[in-house]
Amino acid sequence: MSARETDIETEAAPEDAPLHGVLAEYDTPHDLKKAAAQVRDAGYRDWDTFTPFPIHGMEKAMGIEMTKLPWIVFIGGLTGLATAILLQWWTNAFDYPWVISGKPIFSLPANIPIAFELTVLFSVFSCLGGMLMLNRLPHPSHPLDLKRRFARVTDDKFFLLIQASDPKFDEGTTRNLLDGTHPVFIEDVPEDRVTPERVPSGLIYGLVILATASLVPFALFASARESHTDKPRIHIIQDMDSQPYFKSQRSNPFFEDERADRLPVPGTVASGDLREDDHLYRGRDDGGWARTFPPQLEPTAENMARGKQRFDIFCAPCHGLTGQGTGMVNNRAQELAQGTWVPPTDMTQEHLRKMPVGELFNSITNGVRNMPAYGPQIKPEDRWAILLYVRALQRSRATSVNDLSETERASLK
Repeated sequence: MSARETDIETEAAPEDAPLHGVLAEYDTPHDLKKAAAQVRDAGYRDWDTFTPFPIHGMEKAMGIEMTKLPWIVFIGGLTGLATAILLQWWTNAFDYPWVISGKPIFSLPANIPIAFELTVLFSVFSCLGGMLMLNRLPHPSHPLDLKRRFARVTDDKFFLLIQASDPKFDEGTTRNLLDGTHPVFIEDVPEDRVTPERVPSGLIYGLVILATASLVPFALFASARESHTDKPRIHIIQDMDSQPYFKSQRSNPFFEDERADRLPVPGTVASGDLREDDHLYRGRDDGGWARTFPPQLEPTAENMARGKQRFDIFCAPCHGLTGQGTGMVNNRAQELAQGTWVPPTDMTQEHLRKMPVGELFNSITNGVRNMPAYGPQIKPEDRWAILLYVRALQRSRATSVNDLSETERASLK
């Protein structure tokens, strides 16, 4: 034993504890690097250095090869990227496709943020886990923890430990090698026989309970996905559920005109209401009133029946079932108005029979004289069907005997 070994008091090791290794202490990083190079050149494998801060070039002095950690992080990042893309594709394009504003069901640019986040997340976990695995961490206990001298490794001392598990380890030869590196102190490090080797049962139970509890949210998600209820969902963030609304016709100081009801933007057209067909929606053809029915409305028995039904509902109360203006509303009004009532138009008159059908369509849509507009109440197709039936009524009133077949004339007799 050299004189340096007696300078500082050492702890008494258990008599039956086997040797873990030999520890050498140095004052400067330069001395530690020189010692590490000599140990490396001697061919030792199971050894390490301990410093209070990173030392540039120490990995070369120890002969440490390139770590495999970047590959582990790279694989972890690719796994996170693939997981994010697959999850979003399966959720949005396969399991529950939902069209939003005509956007594609699945678009790569829209999924980049989640892909980036999961790539970073998986890379971080891979880096942490890979580092722990490659360094064989964590160590619940270590023989160096029992060395009072080793506590200064986090302050101002530098240490080198050669383990007894090294194939080249020989206590005498190893001591001579370390003594030749001019350390401040050299001492044996026995195995730890003080700290219990078993992991505390409380820690094990705590980890089991924590792992079990972490599965509860996933179980709740699965249950909610497969179950049905008539109750609304519970929203922790109420920003879209509990919004302050202004009642109709109330003032809102947020706007300059203080009106809560906002006017639509000029030129705004509701989805599906862009009506570019002037013939169908306005009764016009080549700038004038259309004289034919739209191609969408063929004079079929079905359309004629539909026109009769709509005529009986909206027109017959005033114009009568024959279209001559003798409906129940007209009859009752003449009794009550005492000469001030204007009777509905007889729709079988000669000038109405010759009037373009598009102009009649405009009268139904926008109203004429005392007749209100029925455009908001009757859809365009039904308005044309009504006119189809009106044309049938007009023809029935203007038909002469000569227009009938012999069989029809015979039936009149």
